[in-house]
Amino acid sequence: MLDEFRLVLIENDIAYEVADYVCATLKQRLETTPTSRLGDKRKFAQSVLHDVLLEVLNAGGKVDLLDLVKKKRESKEPAIMVFVGINGTGKTTTIAKVARYLTRNNYTVVIACADTYRTGSIEQMETHAKRVGVKTIKHQYGADSAAVAFDTVNYARSHGINAVLIDTAGRIQTDKNLMKEMEKIVRISQADLVIFIGDSLAGNDAVSQAKEFSSYVKLNGAILTKLDADAKGGSALSIAYVIRKPVLFLGVGQGYDDLEVFDPERLATQMLKI
Repeated sequence: MLDEFRLVLIENDIAYEVADYVCATLKQRLETTPTSRLGDKRKFAQSVLHDVLLEVLNAGGKVDLLDLVKKKRESKEPAIMVFVGINGTGKTTTIAKVARYLTRNNYTVVIACADTYRTGSIEQMETHAKRVGVKTIKHQYGADSAAVAFDTVNYARSHGINAVLIDTAGRIQTDKNLMKEMEKIVRISQADLVIFIGDSLAGNDAVSQAKEFSSYVKLNGAILTKLDADAKGGSALSIAYVIRKPVLFLGVGQGYDDLEVFDPERLATQMLKI
């Protein structure tokens, strides 16, 4: 049964090492937890599995974005967030969604166009920012990305802006130079949060990306995109297990309001139905 269950987990976008951990923990709990001889064994197993899944999802604690921004505002400092990930995960759109989420909760936002590599990235970020009603700070293409982040933080401080969202170039985790640059951006900006943007459809690839990124910078959490595109949600469990940090939001559509606060209980319950 456990072998079959492991395959079901893997088919639902859960990484191999995470599926192994869940199955091993489930086996150990079932062997050592007393149960009634006449009780419903299947229901008992589901209850144990639910607890195991929740433990993995909650292992990294919780990050309350609104509470962080509130506390930073009380100290008259901006909350600084750096968004990292590879190309094609929806990072730019996700930053706009986070900006909308913050402005709808009455916080002011400025976005740093620190992707100075990809042609069109600055214009793309500016377009998104204009649509959600926030300002951007930019330099020329080829400029030092860390300098863009630094100038944006200074702008936020001098203008009383509550949150700084820093867009970065999408980078393949094997590109050591770009990964080093990412370290520099995080260091220079003195980021409060470094958030990994992962494609929920990428399965094991998203997990290996998160693992590699976390070896260069301390990730504080993740946002998973494209949950509306028939993703099973297993990537959330896998990334939470690998980086030992919480998933903050789920991207569930193309609209700027299509961003859901991540609910571990809801995902654990949903995964019991697979």
